[in-house]
Amino acid sequence: MWGFRNCFRQTRRMRRQRQVLNRLFSTSAAFGPPPSRPFRRVVVTGLGMVTPLGCGVETTWKQLLAGKCGVRSITPEDLQMEGFQREVQLHTFEQLPSKVAATVPCGTNLGEFDEQLWLSSQDHRSIARFIGYALCAADEALKDANWLPDKQSEKERTGVSIGAGTGSICDILDASRLICEKRLRRLSPFFIPRILINMASGHVSMTYGFQGPNHAAVTACATGAHSIGDACRMIQFGDADVMVAGGTEASIDALSIAGFCRSRALSTRYNSVPEEASRPFDCERDGFVIGEGAGVLVLEELEHAKKRGAKIYAEVRGYGMSGDAHHITQPHADGRGASLAMMRALEQSGLDPCQVDYINAHATSTMLGDAIEANAIKSLFSSHATSGALALSSTKGAIGHLLGAAGAVEAIFTVLSIQNGVAPPTLNLTKPDLVFTEDFMPLTASKEMNIRAAMSNSFGFGGTNSSLLFASIS
Repeated sequence: MWGFRNCFRQTRRMRRQRQVLNRLFSTSAAFGPPPSRPFRRVVVTGLGMVTPLGCGVETTWKQLLAGKCGVRSITPEDLQMEGFQREVQLHTFEQLPSKVAATVPCGTNLGEFDEQLWLSSQDHRSIARFIGYALCAADEALKDANWLPDKQSEKERTGVSIGAGTGSICDILDASRLICEKRLRRLSPFFIPRILINMASGHVSMTYGFQGPNHAAVTACATGAHSIGDACRMIQFGDADVMVAGGTEASIDALSIAGFCRSRALSTRYNSVPEEASRPFDCERDGFVIGEGAGVLVLEELEHAKKRGAKIYAEVRGYGMSGDAHHITQPHADGRGASLAMMRALEQSGLDPCQVDYINAHATSTMLGDAIEANAIKSLFSSHATSGALALSSTKGAIGHLLGAAGAVEAIFTVLSIQNGVAPPTLNLTKPDLVFTEDFMPLTASKEMNIRAAMSNSFGFGGTNSSLLFASIS
């Protein structure tokens, strides 16, 4: 009798358990909506850069407005082939059709990148050049923002989003040499940490103890812009209050230059006059000039910045992305990808096209890309583009194409144009492309003007496009 009762009770208990489980996992029991978050506005509170015009924001900006050019002739020593025989170095150099590049000036003088400080110490064996550039630019940006927190809670709310296009190709070349020489045991234990693109973000995070999001976009020449836009959304979604964001690149080496030459992307016509080689929108352009450097911005939630009395350069109002879905290197002739990115940035910003005062174009100095972007801008901005009120320029005439760092450096130029009321020039534009008219023409000299809102475009191989829209906060 007692056995029957125990069996009955156990059966009833199991039935109840099944009922509870059924209620928990029933498809009819829908979850409630996730917690709603208030809209968080994002502002720029710090800037830092390393460019072919100099190390530091002030140095670079002054040189840019003065019409200086950071492009020069390269030598065999610039190819970063130290472990190779001299004969091989010279032969490689002779085979390169393009012999110009926009290199970062190095040294210990003001406005120069200090290699001894950022690359040569015992602690920096795992730091490749592109990582060193990012560390240098981040250091300037954080000091400019006056954001070097000691509190653990503040470090946990600060993240890093710094990407690169290719990482350290010269380290890969050197490693392949060891394989050919059957000396693979001599491979550095720091080889992998030196080539991983996310290590730029990683080193910045470790240097300052930032424990917020640690992110690295890799989207070719749109990397810097995507890194900034992604970081902005991390703040908007509440993942962080402060983000150190940007892009970096150091690809002036034998293999990178050879690869871009083989894809017929680089300028080859102006080897004897390097300062004239990068010529965005000009009829005589024949390819881009490879450059190097880094750009880093400190992004911050608006109320967080106000509370601590931070200097505010501008607000990130819009971030637009798109894909061409067309070709590995060439944009579609109708410029739809570029238009979509710009339109989406405008839609997110709540601004009308006529409220944009300046556009820093991606225009790299390639025949196809420059004209397609110009037509896309002309089509989207319509009468505003031809009214004379919209200033347009490409700063790549001065600094070349910084690849993964381009979007970040040019975003800083765009922010500075708002801050200083000056639109920078397009160098080497002597014979404008036929897509331009008297009413729609890029700037060939710096122009002082009231700039309340400005856009920066970045497009990359694989058909990836990004547009950032900044606006004055006042």
